[in-house]
Amino acid sequence: MPRIIFKCPYIKPGTARAAAHLNNYVRYVATRDGVEKFTPDKAGQPATKKQRAMVERLLRDFPMCRGMFEYEDYQSSPTRATASEFITRAIEDNYDQIAKRENYVSYIAQRPRAERLGAHGLFNGTGDALELSRIAEEVANHPGNVWLPIISLRREDAARLGYDNADRWRTFLRSHATELAKAMKIPWDQFRWYAAFHDEGHHPHVHMVCYSADGHSGFLTREGIAQIKSGLAKEIFQQDLTEIYQRQTQRRDELVRESGEVLKELIQQMQSGTLENPRVEQLMGELAQRLKSTSGKKQYGYLKAPLKAVVDEIVDELAKDLRIASAYDLWYQQRGEVLRTYKDDLPQRLPLSQQKEFKRIKNLVIQEAVRLGEYTEVFTPEEKEPAVKNSLSEVIRLVEKAENNDPWAMYALGKIYLEQKNVDAALKWFQRSAEQGNQYAQYTLGKLYLLGKDVPQDKEAAVRWFTLSAEQGNQYAQYFLDHMDDGPSLFTSVTRLLHHMGRIFQEQAPPQTGGVSFVDSKLRRKIREKKIAMGHKPDDHEEPNYQQELR
Repeated sequence: MPRIIFKCPYIKPGTARAAAHLNNYVRYVATRDGVEKFTPDKAGQPATKKQRAMVERLLRDFPMCRGMFEYEDYQSSPTRATASEFITRAIEDNYDQIAKRENYVSYIAQRPRAERLGAHGLFNGTGDALELSRIAEEVANHPGNVWLPIISLRREDAARLGYDNADRWRTFLRSHATELAKAMKIPWDQFRWYAAFHDEGHHPHVHMVCYSADGHSGFLTREGIAQIKSGLAKEIFQQDLTEIYQRQTQRRDELVRESGEVLKELIQQMQSGTLENPRVEQLMGELAQRLKSTSGKKQYGYLKAPLKAVVDEIVDELAKDLRIASAYDLWYQQRGEVLRTYKDDLPQRLPLSQQKEFKRIKNLVIQEAVRLGEYTEVFTPEEKEPAVKNSLSEVIRLVEKAENNDPWAMYALGKIYLEQKNVDAALKWFQRSAEQGNQYAQYTLGKLYLLGKDVPQDKEAAVRWFTLSAEQGNQYAQYFLDHMDDGPSLFTSVTRLLHHMGRIFQEQAPPQTGGVSFVDSKLRRKIREKKIAMGHKPDDHEEPNYQQELR
């Protein structure tokens, strides 16, 4: 996997030692004179005792050196050559600290591998000839901070992508200079930079010197360093990353699709009463209920924080499914490949709900919750029907109204008889009420004939009554008409759904009012007798306002 290493030490001004080290550093990266040369027969020999001791000291003083390419090479083959390369690069990368430790400076293994552009290898974005002594003096006497970025690649990546010569790096850095200035918080007109390309055998790299001409501007944070490194990596490895991004997009789409399928299966299990995850059932029920009273767009970005928290928990519960977990792992692998191009350490893995890339999954959860709310509303026991009071006086009035052809009273009596399993009497009153245009009675008859639980199933009769009810705006009747072809599974799920949804919404549901208890022929007779005793005729009309009570 291609990877870039970016370091950005800096040296504070104000001391003669700092000035001397900055002067020497500029000359060093530009020329790299006085190298310790290795003959081929010695290069492959084991690292010397002195080298091994220096390696251990560098690792102890600068633990971040363990992430360098050169240290990886030294670990795999601890030779004189790999030890020398690591020591040199470790010292270069930590020059800001080493400048304060003279015992390190004496051991610097300088190498003549700077690709020279004339007398030296220094370049900037102007293309003009640069006077090394003047620049070295300018940097040494600079009153502000001086940053010393180092950009390193593996040899195979540099050769494959064309970053194995000074001209290519000069063009590249020139095009990214504005980004460097921005990250370092230096005004563009004050930004100054110089660089030299070092064509190391295994890990070619570029040394830079950056500062603000005014001596005051400039501030580089960890976030700024990460920004620079990310920008450089995305440009250098553009071709590689394009392929990775394509694979990552494919994995992302697969994860979203898998999440949608799993979610639909869970909803079906909820409707059939076979779901074995009570937490998901509870959360989906809560979300469905709360979304009913939520105004505005039913999308994650528009929800308030408490509802978002419910959605997030549902997503994390879904992520426990092996299919989703596997798809998430595959996506994360592709994401890791991208991050490894410019990060030494991968960030801690986040739960699925916290990945911004998967808001689509959250919106899928919301959509299913909305549908679930609509579905459960159809089968809500109350169904927005008129309430019936259970006092004896009200029963008397109800019977009287029904016998006087009041459709609402007929409907209410039909419900009472149906609750007591007196199906024949219930059908009688429902039919009479339905024939007079009561949409609730029409809807109830449609359900009875469709489900065939208490009466013989008659789909044609169900369609007829549902149609009449739906024509009056009954959304529940329309729902059944729209789902008539769903098959027996719809019918068998109704009873189970009532049970499960009733349990889920138990805490949110308002207290139910009591209904009329059993009314048989004996009771009806007593009611008639009481009406006569009170001076009423069997066919007397009720007060005009009673119909409003029934409604």
